[in-house]
Parts: sequence; C-alpha cells; structure tokens
Amino acid sequence: MQITPTSLQHIAALIDAPFIGNANHIITGFNEIHRVSLGDVVFVDHPKYYDKALQSAATTIIINKEVECPSGKALIIHPEPFTAFNTLTRHFSPRQYSSQAISNTAKIGKNTIIMPGCFIGNEVTIGDNCVLHPNVVVYDHCQIGNNVTIHANTSIGSDAFYFKKRASSFEPLYTCGNVVIHDDVVIGSNCSIDKGVSSQTSIGKWSILDNHVHVGHDVEIGERCLFAAQVGIAGACKIGNNVTIWGQVGISSGITIEDNATLLAQSGLGENVKNGQTYFGSPAGPAKEKMRELFAAKQLPDLIKKLY
Repeated sequence: MQITPTSLQHIAALIDAPFIGNANHIITGFNEIHRVSLGDVVFVDHPKYYDKALQSAATTIIINKEVECPSGKALIIHPEPFTAFNTLTRHFSPRQYSSQAISNTAKIGKNTIIMPGCFIGNEVTIGDNCVLHPNVVVYDHCQIGNNVTIHANTSIGSDAFYFKKRASSFEPLYTCGNVVIHDDVVIGSNCSIDKGVSSQTSIGKWSILDNHVHVGHDVEIGERCLFAAQVGIAGACKIGNNVTIWGQVGISSGITIEDNATLLAQSGLGENVKNGQTYFGSPAGPAKEKMRELFAAKQLPDLIKKLY
C-alpha cells in the first residue's frame, strides 16, 4: 500500500510509540515482508523473524523490542506490532462501503456485460468485452482486464484469511490490497479470490480456473495456467506460467511453483516445485517416486503373509 510521503515522527505519533532514527525519515508505504520495497513499513513480532525484517528492503520496522537499527533505516518500538500495523493501515486506507449495486466510481469498458445480481465496488476497473454472470461480487479497487469471463457467484477481493491468536479471540490483519485479473482469464462459478493484505493478488493472462477454486491473499498466478475444481491455494504463493493443477489439490502458504509444473489430483503440497516437475501425493513429492511408494505399499500384505 502506497501513501503520500510521511515522516517517521508523524507515523510514530499515530500509534503513540517511541522511535529510533531521524524524525524526518520518510515513509512511503506499508507492506508485508514478502512484498516490501524501499520506503515501506513492515512489522515483526517474533525474534525468529527479526533479522529477516531488519535486513529486508523495508526502511522502517515496527518491532516489539529495542534492537540495533541498521544504517539508513528506522525502528518504531511497540509492544504489539501486529495491532500497530493494523492501526496505521486503517488510518491511511479506511473502508468506504458502497450502497449501490454498481458504484459510481467504477469504470466499466465497452461491450462488457454485467448480469443481474452483480455487485461492483468502489474504484473497480473492468475492461472491454468482459462477461460477469449473475451474482458475481467485485470488491473495492479490484482491476479486471479485457475479455475476462467470471461465472456465477464468484467473489473477487474478499479479505485475507490472516489472524493473530489472542487470549480469547483472533485479531484479523486489516486487508487493504486488491486483486488484479489480467486479459483473457476465465474464472468458474463459486470461486473466491482474496485480495492482497497490503499489495495485490494477481492472475495472469489466459489462465483458467474451474469451479470452487480458492486463491488466498497475495498469491501470484502466471500466464496460461489451468486449475481444476476445488483447488485451494494458501496465501503468498507464487505460481509460474503454464502450470496445471488438477482437482482437490491443497497448497501451503508461501510455496513457489515454477513454470510448466503439474500437480496431480488430491495432492497436498508443502514444498517448492521446480520447472517442469510433476508432483503427486500427500505430502506431495515427485510423481514417479510417489507412485513407486504406493506400489510398494500394496505389496506389503503379501510380504507379511510370506514372512508369517
């Protein structure tokens, strides 16, 4: 999330927190660790991740312990960095709820068909020659390219599934990103595409999603991908071009799947997949190895009979 350049002193005052660094140190945005760039604020609340945050591209870190500040950066000391980050993102990106089926600020291209029951939020952009079937929901600030088809009851831009466990409840991380769907994408019915926490979730050109596919926050999907029904992709995954994922595959958060890879049906993926590999199983591994393991397991009853 980008903001008008603002001083460290001003940002720290908004959350009533002390800071380390030049009071006039400039802040230009807020992002999660996997999306930070120069000028961004990031938060960290566990010693395990201190070094990652401090050495990241972010130039301001909200942290719950006073540590040595890297050169050229600034620290904001707060007992609850998660909550502090929420306070700041809510301040700079407050929700603006629309009471109309199609917001006055939405921009819809030529020859685009919006069928009955659809909701189009504030500042949404939809390109030319698109078709949105009945009851499609497009949340605020989402962007849809040209020649995109979205089938009935699909939701584009819902909040991230991202929570901090507290003593008696769960605190949600405030979601202020969006979804970007590029040209010539087809999305089936009853899909849900979560927006990025502070950046974007994106789906590349010519990709096709079957019915009942869920794409988590900050996922990046490349071009010409094909996902069958009931695929679930957790947050912050990065999927390359020409990737095929068959039905009922589940993918853990933060996974990278390189170009031309294939995940066979009902696989549970918890590790990165290299270019051109085919994976299968739960936990998923190279398909040939997993098939051999299954074949070997089928021989066990006969082997046991022979032994005993």
